[in-house]
Amino acid sequence: MKADYLEESLFRELEERLLQPDVRKSAKDVMDLLADEFIEFGSSGRVFDKQQIINILQNESIESLTQRSITEFKTLVLAAGVVLVTYRIVRHQSGEQPIHSLRSSIWKLTNDRWKMIFHQGTLLKKS
Repeated sequence: MKADYLEESLFRELEERLLQPDVRKSAKDVMDLLADEFIEFGSSGRVFDKQQIINILQNESIESLTQRSITEFKTLVLAAGVVLVTYRIVRHQSGEQPIHSLRSSIWKLTNDRWKMIFHQGTLLKKS
């Protein structure tokens, strides 16, 4: 079942927060958004846990903090308090071709707060 409009807006806002440079640099903000059991299958093919992601984002270079835009955003309620989010991201870096990827996240309602428990990024080949 698709989430209603208000829920979909909430999840888009949560996903967009994780793209904001000030949030990415704040260990506290990232900790608040990710569940303790968080796992990510990165577009690099590597697997990361919550602490590894926090460390990576803390050390992210300014060049990595590029503009990203979300398209084709969709939500699907998997169970009560569990939502799958899918979308495309276009990452824009000055003087380079845009990088496109497919993204999926699973959000779980824990103690009245939505926390991301899973994320996967898959790079798309240039067409």
